[in-house]
Amino acid sequence: MKQDVWFSWRRVNGLFLALIAGSAFLTGCVSQPVKQTLVPKWDKYEITIGSTVFYTNAPNQATLKATFTSPVGEKQTVLGFWDGSLTWRIRFAPDQAGPWRYETECSDNTNLGLHKRTGAFLCTAPRHQTAFTTHGPVRVARSGRHLEHRDGTPFFWLADTAWNGPLVSNPEDWQYYLLQRATQKFTAVQWVTTQWRAAPDGDAKGLPAYTGNQVIDINPEFFQRLDQKVDAMNKAGLLSVPVMLWAINGGSNPRINPGVSLPEDQAIILCRYMVARWGANQVTWILNGDGDYRGDKAEKWRRIGRAVFGSLPHAPVTVHPGGRMWVWNEFKNEAWMDFYGYQSGHSTGADNLRWMTMGPATRDWNSEPAKPFISLEAPYENHGPRDQAITSDEVRRAHYWSLLANPTAGITYGGHGIWGWDDGTRTPTDHPYTGVPLPWRQALQMPAARQMTLAANFFSGIDFWRLRPAPELVARQPGLQDPRLFISVSRSPEKDLVVAYVPNEGMVELQLSVLTDMPGSPTINWFNPRTGERRPAVAVLGTTTVMIPTVAAGDWVMVIQPGRSGTK
Repeated sequence: MKQDVWFSWRRVNGLFLALIAGSAFLTGCVSQPVKQTLVPKWDKYEITIGSTVFYTNAPNQATLKATFTSPVGEKQTVLGFWDGSLTWRIRFAPDQAGPWRYETECSDNTNLGLHKRTGAFLCTAPRHQTAFTTHGPVRVARSGRHLEHRDGTPFFWLADTAWNGPLVSNPEDWQYYLLQRATQKFTAVQWVTTQWRAAPDGDAKGLPAYTGNQVIDINPEFFQRLDQKVDAMNKAGLLSVPVMLWAINGGSNPRINPGVSLPEDQAIILCRYMVARWGANQVTWILNGDGDYRGDKAEKWRRIGRAVFGSLPHAPVTVHPGGRMWVWNEFKNEAWMDFYGYQSGHSTGADNLRWMTMGPATRDWNSEPAKPFISLEAPYENHGPRDQAITSDEVRRAHYWSLLANPTAGITYGGHGIWGWDDGTRTPTDHPYTGVPLPWRQALQMPAARQMTLAANFFSGIDFWRLRPAPELVARQPGLQDPRLFISVSRSPEKDLVVAYVPNEGMVELQLSVLTDMPGSPTINWFNPRTGERRPAVAVLGTTTVMIPTVAAGDWVMVIQPGRSGTK
């Protein structure tokens, strides 16, 4: 008995000595510099925490958010998300250098693993690896007419519709795609986030985004794979533009269009989950894709938009209605909708061309509140019946018309073979007999796609963000008789920059005021959107108009600017 007591005392005494040693060690640590987490400005900072409660359907049973306090005391709140089992994450991109702190809040305040957790980090200088980490995230400019980086640097939207690419591509192919598009000077990628038409059952591994219909069960592994694709876009210097809920045909088929077939509360949960996962990335959100949101059908989407984006700061948000479905009046007063997206349709018929050149975009852009207008889906190159596939010339014309139909903010290109991530042996199942089957790698180099590089060079070389439609400057508009001949003209409010798109060779007749109102001595030059060639123009002055002939066959872009030494 005494021996047992002695051994017990030895164990206790040993523990006591260990505690003393541990205390001395901790005391010693206090005097040492504490290693602090460093996060570059505008980079993504991730917090991983463990739940003390196992939820059978976490996104439906609990919510998590964190409030971050900046070095100057400003507060920003972001959503957290469940990432499988007991793991939850919070992602945040700091926008001020200096010390930050945060505190979490869980809707289940008995969950001590998630509720009232605190922490801190130090935000350092930006890394300057891309335009985003140099100039900051994209936002709507103060003028309401274009997009810009956080530091005020204008952002020219040149997007590609790789709708199906992130879902079905492997990492190596996705990197190849991004390298090609970045080299071609694209600045954004539009894509679909959940099961879609060309991959109706999920991603390349057959994983669905979620299961269930009335109550969804989100699949974290599906979204973890997409995390890699989103990060890769940003690393390549490309803005990620996810379509959150695809809505073609009103979402009537729950297998093909699961997003909008869901009850509104489940659609909201799914969207908020995506905002939590990717809100710290360089993103712009498309709430809904390719649907009819006109009239009474708009109210559901207004409610969803308010619920997802109405209470928290967020990256710019837009909508993507179906072809020639104009919904400006339905959404213009929605505070969460930051810019107006539209789709001109995939036809090159006369009615569609009139809609592009003289349609509602040319009328409503000047309405209040001021918001950027961007065509998010113009005619696809090589799309349509095989014997009448849309040509590069038709695509290029549609793009320049769209860029000048409203204040110039950007354009989205589409190529047949790319959006469905085709392998060249078939066409997408929902678009049979359209275009010529072309592997996506080959489709990346179609003529109009390569000519987008020239468009990017041209518009980045001028103050594109100051351009406003000025159709009154065209003294004789041949497009009134034939929309294929429509001449688009834009001018800066200061009248020191004029850009005109002329789709065919011939004589252009403009009001003489394009020259007489120009500060200083104007210079007139032609830009070839097919080759990038530049040539000086010759002007014949009349009493009230000026005649300017194109210099060769094909379409041309005219630029009128003051001479370098000229002042008014």
